[in-house]
Amino acid sequence: MQALALPKAQLKITKKGDELFVWCVARKKTLVLTPEEWVRQHVIHYLVNDLKVPLGLIASEVSLSINTLSRRCDLIVFSKESKPLLLIECKAVDVPLTENVFHQIAQYNFKLNVDYLMMTNGVHHAYCKIDRVNNKLIYLEKLPLYDDLN
Repeated sequence: MQALALPKAQLKITKKGDELFVWCVARKKTLVLTPEEWVRQHVIHYLVNDLKVPLGLIASEVSLSINTLSRRCDLIVFSKESKPLLLIECKAVDVPLTENVFHQIAQYNFKLNVDYLMMTNGVHHAYCKIDRVNNKLIYLEKLPLYDDLN
């Protein structure tokens, strides 16, 4: 798997036949290690180890119903009161962060109404805070620590 512009994560990777698997600490199960899963797992470890997000407040592969369509968002970070705070869309390294990715996460946020967004392909990241007073996005250099997301 390709090196990422995220802190190195201590992933538990196993091999069965020709296929690689990874233990997901958020979902507490073994998953096929796809290129997107490689990014997602590094992001989960980054959230827990660097941003101090409690592991129990991270949901992965969350199903949403948007305009009668079933969608799945990659990661949601919740407050201690179960309010969604941060929505994260992960892509494989070879998938560029285009306007389509932004529209995808914006669609999910229409349903979730979080204040922070992150889009990443593991190499490039975009972080935003929604300024509801002025109705605009504020692009950030990095995400704040968990305690500062509230």
